[in-house]
Amino acid sequence: MLNYRIAGLALLLAANLSSAADDWRIEAAGIMQEITSLKDNPDNLDADERLQKAIDLNYEYNLLTSPEFATFLGDPRYQDRWSDNSLAWEEHQNQILINNIEVAKSIPRDRLSESNKLNYDLIIAQLQQQVDGFAFGDKYLAISQLGGPQQDIAQILAIMRPSRVADFDNVIARLNGVPNIIDNAMERMQKGLEANVTPPKVTLRDVAGQINAQIVDDPSQSPLLQAFANMPPGIDAAQAEQLQQQAYAAYTDKVKPAYEKLLAFFENEYLPNTRESIGMSDLPDGRDWYAYRANTFTTTDMTPQQIHDIGLSEVKRIRAEMDRVIESSGFEGSFDEFTEFLRTDKQFYHETKEALLMEYRDISKRADAELVKLFGHLPRLPYGVVPVPAYAEKSQTTAYYQPGSLEAGRPGNFFANTYALDTRPRWEMEALTLHEAVPGHHFQIAIGQELEDVPWFRRLGGYTAYVEGWGLYSESLGEEMGFYQDPYSKFGQLTYEMWRAIRLVVDTGMHYLGWTRQQAIDFFIANTGKQEHDIIVEVDRYIVWPGQALAYKIGELKIKELRAYAEAELGESFDIRAFHDHLLGAGALPLDVLETRMHEWVTEQKNA
Repeated sequence: MLNYRIAGLALLLAANLSSAADDWRIEAAGIMQEITSLKDNPDNLDADERLQKAIDLNYEYNLLTSPEFATFLGDPRYQDRWSDNSLAWEEHQNQILINNIEVAKSIPRDRLSESNKLNYDLIIAQLQQQVDGFAFGDKYLAISQLGGPQQDIAQILAIMRPSRVADFDNVIARLNGVPNIIDNAMERMQKGLEANVTPPKVTLRDVAGQINAQIVDDPSQSPLLQAFANMPPGIDAAQAEQLQQQAYAAYTDKVKPAYEKLLAFFENEYLPNTRESIGMSDLPDGRDWYAYRANTFTTTDMTPQQIHDIGLSEVKRIRAEMDRVIESSGFEGSFDEFTEFLRTDKQFYHETKEALLMEYRDISKRADAELVKLFGHLPRLPYGVVPVPAYAEKSQTTAYYQPGSLEAGRPGNFFANTYALDTRPRWEMEALTLHEAVPGHHFQIAIGQELEDVPWFRRLGGYTAYVEGWGLYSESLGEEMGFYQDPYSKFGQLTYEMWRAIRLVVDTGMHYLGWTRQQAIDFFIANTGKQEHDIIVEVDRYIVWPGQALAYKIGELKIKELRAYAEAELGESFDIRAFHDHLLGAGALPLDVLETRMHEWVTEQKNA
């Protein structure tokens, strides 16, 4: 799973503004004036020049108005403030999105170069998708077990990586801005209560603990102030002490009271009044809302029922493969007995967190050495394997990936969950590493960031079906890379593929077809060897992130279909390295655009 995704960035991101001084507002208004003037084209630019100017202006606009975006990129500007997460600004931004659709449509598409026609189409589609989504209630869902101010603030501060006095001043300024972020989140939560749009109560059981983890008596023990624990040697002792004291004062006077306020509101007002139901269909316009999310995440026009049926078919196919693996292992017993053996036998579990991380790192290094067999182009950005932060581990999924930045000197990171070691079996580790690190998320995202011939919103954006589809497809490359040599690891790979097939069934089941949470859990248990703790965490993730889990299997199926097509058409001249390089060579794309691109490549190879 990709975390902290800069996804769906378009000509104008639905960015948020800070509550600091108004200088940036004046500057932002000036940039927007320049963008709007492109409709009249006073400089008589040709179509390609107009589109490029719009793209360039919007890059600057997004850095200015989304300072966390600049943090992600490693850009040093605007790092002393947060985005404005208020409802008022989000409503304003929706109007700006509508205006920018008009700007984009004023550029004559037929006069654009072929490459810019694709950029133009992606821009229009992404802008319209964001505008269509504003009609629903996502803006009221400001907190869940997977995210919210109790996690997001810490994540941003953790990737800032200050090294100079000015950098630490920025962190302190952001600490002082935390109360405004939390007040705006609480406003969204309150409006959500009034609109009957909240996460299900059952999924929020650990959130109070997550908030409480940010409340400590000793500021030096706060997860938010980790940067101040070991000051760089370039900062003298007197300055370091002064910066630490400023940070501690900001925490004591601003941050801690804000989280205490959030905790009281959450426990006394919000949680008691959240909904008992779990399905999105129970929310206002819920069925249309879910259909919109399904289409958005899969980049297809498939209905929830069609996706559900694909899931059932895939579950049946993968289950047959799992049965064959059990038979080849020599195990004498039923499927349930085999999965119980995998869940409980001590040989499959590490006794220490350090040992778990060490094996993940070993698998990663072995994977690195195999990449040249399957890819002609490798990314420059390195990656690391690190544990999920303690404040989030209990409710966080098994693993996720956080992108890095060459400009910021920050590696990509594969976060492995070390909570409850008896729920982290070794037989799943190879597939998980290939998905999150290489050749999965790190590989694909780092290559995308390093592309030189595509605009910024394609290098830094993403379509979930492509990104997660590639991650799941990467797991299937394990055999070609020398992994899955014993039946348990092979069963683990099939378990993870089954996991994604089950998502199609239970996500649509809960949000469209009226399934209960227990039905989803039972269906999961019946068809995988995963631990019940993992299953519950996963099902609760689908409940609060409707539609996202559909992207994995739908994307993987399309990539496998394209590979089979290329192999059949090209025969002995099929080059797996060239196929993969071309598949990754234009950044993340909607599945229909990807299909067109790869079919054109096959035609070119045949004619070469």
